[in-house]
Amino acid sequence: MPPAKKRPRTYDPVRTRAAVLAQFGNVRAAVRDLDPEQLAAPTALGDWTVRELAAHLTMALEAVSRALDGPEPTGPALTLLDWPSATAARATEVDDDVRALAAAEPDLDALYARTEARFAERLPDAPNGRLLATRVGAMTLADYLVTRTVELVVHTDDLNAAVPALGIPYDRQALAACTRLLADALAAKAPGASTEVRVPPYAVVQCVPGPRHTRGTPPNVVETDPLTWIRLATGRTRWRTALDDAKVTASGERADLGGLLPLMG
Repeated sequence: MPPAKKRPRTYDPVRTRAAVLAQFGNVRAAVRDLDPEQLAAPTALGDWTVRELAAHLTMALEAVSRALDGPEPTGPALTLLDWPSATAARATEVDDDVRALAAAEPDLDALYARTEARFAERLPDAPNGRLLATRVGAMTLADYLVTRTVELVVHTDDLNAAVPALGIPYDRQALAACTRLLADALAAKAPGASTEVRVPPYAVVQCVPGPRHTRGTPPNVVETDPLTWIRLATGRTRWRTALDDAKVTASGERADLGGLLPLMG
């Protein structure tokens, strides 16, 4: 008998909306205090400067506002688990838009204020099932907002890495949603139940084809913390590097996830 089909994870839309606004607020408060030297500093994202990365973060919210202003597309809607693998094809387009935005907006605080105000004005009356036209296809508002937690958390981490003294905090709900979506994307990419991936306190998934575990301690276990998992899933950290640095523990012959990562380019 084939294994039962896993039911997709659900996210509380109210908490997701609050998390997106909270994490954007955390970033805005930090970016406001960046000096010209810090804004001109390099990042690990190609040749983007901190200014360009900071400008890019506003696009996470503005994409929602712009889509809500536009006509509702016809289906079918892209599923939430399809989103991580669909983003890489739009990388060049995003890069062009980021450079143009950073050049056109010298006052980042004004950009953040305007972006936050537009988002906060449009969101309350928008139904969760409303379809949005996104770069990768039509998505429901509820699902697209979950992807915004990924954009915000991942690039918050990038900003913290580029400006070590910045210390932007992570909203707990935003970090949880980001971690869970990327863990579920791994399970969708490598369906199975031979390996258990644990990212406490937010996610546990089973994946990788092979003998199904039913009771006791699984024979193949991977465990790491949320930020390390996010860095692995998005290519910021390599699997072997995380193992060598003791950021990941992996036991069992099917616990090597190196060939499955990253999940997002």
